[in-house]
Amino acid sequence: MPRSYTDMTFVENRSPSVAAQFRERVQKSPEREAYRYPAADGEPWTSITWKETGERVERLAAGPLALGLEPEQRVGIASNTRVEWIFADLAIMCAGGATTTVYPSTMAEDVAYIVADSECKVVFAEDISQLDKLKQHRTELPHLHKVVLFEGAGDGDWVISLDDLATLGEKHLTENADAVDRAVNAIGPDQLATLIYTSGTTGRPKGVRLKHSSWTYQGAAMEAHGILSEEDLQFLWLPMAHSFGKVLLSTQLACGFATAVDGRVEKIIDNLAVVKPTFMGAAPRIFEKAHGRILTMQAAEGGAKEKIFNQAFAVGRKVDALQREGKSVPLPLKLQHALFDRLVFSKIRDRFGGRVRFFISGAAALNRDIAEWFHAAGILILEGYGLTETSAGSFVNHPDHYKFGTVGPVVPGSQVRIGENDEIQIKGPGVMDGYHNLPDQTAETLTEDGWLRTGDKGSLDDEGYLTITGRIKELFKTSGGKYIAPPAIEAKFKAVCPYASQFMVFGDERNYCVALVTLDPDAIVGWAEENGLGGKSYSEIVADPRTEQMVDAYVEDLNGQLNRWETIKKFKLLDHDLSVESGELTPSMKVKRNVVQTNHKDLIDVMYV
Repeated sequence: MPRSYTDMTFVENRSPSVAAQFRERVQKSPEREAYRYPAADGEPWTSITWKETGERVERLAAGPLALGLEPEQRVGIASNTRVEWIFADLAIMCAGGATTTVYPSTMAEDVAYIVADSECKVVFAEDISQLDKLKQHRTELPHLHKVVLFEGAGDGDWVISLDDLATLGEKHLTENADAVDRAVNAIGPDQLATLIYTSGTTGRPKGVRLKHSSWTYQGAAMEAHGILSEEDLQFLWLPMAHSFGKVLLSTQLACGFATAVDGRVEKIIDNLAVVKPTFMGAAPRIFEKAHGRILTMQAAEGGAKEKIFNQAFAVGRKVDALQREGKSVPLPLKLQHALFDRLVFSKIRDRFGGRVRFFISGAAALNRDIAEWFHAAGILILEGYGLTETSAGSFVNHPDHYKFGTVGPVVPGSQVRIGENDEIQIKGPGVMDGYHNLPDQTAETLTEDGWLRTGDKGSLDDEGYLTITGRIKELFKTSGGKYIAPPAIEAKFKAVCPYASQFMVFGDERNYCVALVTLDPDAIVGWAEENGLGGKSYSEIVADPRTEQMVDAYVEDLNGQLNRWETIKKFKLLDHDLSVESGELTPSMKVKRNVVQTNHKDLIDVMYV
């Protein structure tokens, strides 16, 4: 159980910096596993202890110091999630620098903007493709003195390899043995640790300034929840450029569990079966895709197996409902549940490695129906909530006390209040210093008394559990005067339709709501083969009347769950799924609603003719 939220000693007693927190972890658990990561294809995963991690980070941290890095100077990382990302991040902070995160999918022009605006002195680049983005705009980057490649050799001048940096660090330590010690000891809690540029759904990215104390607080707060220990094993695939990934790193340093790292999204399910983690953080889209995939696979089986599957979930949901109400489960129902657990639910759990105690869902809203569906199978998904501006973790459910449909109570040490227009406002050690070089936008977001305006609408129940009810700027009003919250409707459709990828609702100042729909390119292949469309391209499948009829049936199911004024009167299938490359998704997979609306204005207008 979590320690009492009135016991706030952990806030005062936490490490002064992430660098100190990391070194304390190395001292506490030198021989315990810290990280494991995939070796060459077909080979076992490589494991590294905390002591070995400490030694490697020490050498890497000395490298930037040898290059003249000064306290709070920014160092960028442009890479997918991999163990080298973590080593580089820890090394930057142990050198007294501040990590600037860059999504690997970011276009070259925006990469240049981020690196220039943050005045990065050094950038860690994953490979040649990331290096090329910097080369294209080198003349715009006067502060960038060195690029360090995770993969590939350097040019002997502007570009060096990661091994070259370690060699440079070793030489520096030979001449200045206590260089890293002095850098770590000089870091104060208020020193800049991270500059995370929010991908944003409009305009230029904004750099969120987060102090060392923000991250050490996050780790200590998660440790105070009492839900993780050294015995746990995390599987980490989330983008480390996102604050959700970073908060999991801080939590690991505080709690000491091992982490298996592989950022390849297409490998998640395969890796879970091999790694067998006890927990994992993920965005809702991962659970939506897994839910849809399992349903479509079962539907393809058909016959007796499908009947057993459906009956299993009917029984599982009934048992869950009784238990949540504090009622006893009748013996016949218990026996049925035990049978279905062996026949159905255990096989679903095995797909995720068989040892998961819980998943943590964040970065966007998780549909309650999907959470309850997984729970009926014995898989607990704890929903949480936070923003980059609050160092990610502001609310989270507890495995011993959770409420579906909520994001849990505020984390210990922070405060929440509901402001004007039901806006969620947060105050605490995790709140940012402000936006980099943007004093006006900082003033708009932070109140004079230190509360962060989130822009999200919400409500608190009697126990302090927060329910997100919408995004203030995403609400629209129909011409009939009814307010609509698109995300709630969109999440419902994804729970109803296993083939859905995106479902975007529009209707501002119109007399009814319409939707643009995209289908999951992987999930729709199986349906296409069963419906005489095998071998067709995605655009050919969505153009076929049979596909429209299938989607129409799911839209009707959705409408049965909505108020009359919320129902979707018309929809159009797009001939492509949304992507980061098209500019219609942010790197954290959030829909850029205004971009989609602009790109498909004519298609939306046609639905009102």
